[in-house]
Amino acid sequence: MSRSPLAVDNPQVEGLDRAKPRTGPRLSVVIPVYNEVGTIAEVVRRVQDVSIEKEIIIVDDGSTDGTRRVLELLSPDNANQEVPSRAGWTSDNLRILLQSKNCGKGAALRRGFQEARGGIVIIQDADLELDPQEYSKLIEPIERGTADVVYGSRFLEPPRDGIPFLYLLGNKLLTQTSNICTGMRLTDVWTGYKVFRREVLRSLELREDRFGFEPEVTARIAKAGYRVCELPVSYACRSRDEGKKIGWKDAVRGMWCTLRYGLFL
Repeated sequence: MSRSPLAVDNPQVEGLDRAKPRTGPRLSVVIPVYNEVGTIAEVVRRVQDVSIEKEIIIVDDGSTDGTRRVLELLSPDNANQEVPSRAGWTSDNLRILLQSKNCGKGAALRRGFQEARGGIVIIQDADLELDPQEYSKLIEPIERGTADVVYGSRFLEPPRDGIPFLYLLGNKLLTQTSNICTGMRLTDVWTGYKVFRREVLRSLELREDRFGFEPEVTARIAKAGYRVCELPVSYACRSRDEGKKIGWKDAVRGMWCTLRYGLFL
């Protein structure tokens, strides 16, 4: 029996699939989503518009705001052509996985990484802050063989208008602390655009369920000695009123994870 693209999966995923690598598309786009009813369809449309062979893996992390209804409409099993965001593209490359409860971005990403079949895996947040048209630039160092991991930095170039000062300050503090602990020289540890050779992800024993994923994966990459490249990306910062979910509690947890994984791995 074939598996439904809206299958409900165990939210507690320990580690990564160690099976023999499978042949697959050039790129796997993993989209963790939680309560993004207003943006998810547009994000999928923008990702589909990128002219790169790809699969799209959406992991809904227990949304309660109607996001799951939108995903049902976007599903390959849905023949309803009245959905505006589906005009002009196929959903045959789209897989949708539902977590049974909200466990956090890190847990959703582990599930998506486990399912990824592409040679390169990129994280795409379900908001509209980052531009999928930059995929080609971000995957190029990996395909050229000069990097194993690419971070799309929002701050490698001068900060753009519209980014709150406290957000800039917090990001800089967390990033600099991470650099001290890991010996790396990054400008944006907390970027949503992280790109990996799939083999890199398969080698990492990731544990953090929520936003602690960001400093954890950075520390584990540094510990393993993988080659990391940073490239500038555009960034349209949204406010908490517009749905931004990361807050001061995540910053505190982020600092703890930065020290834990950066110093004691």
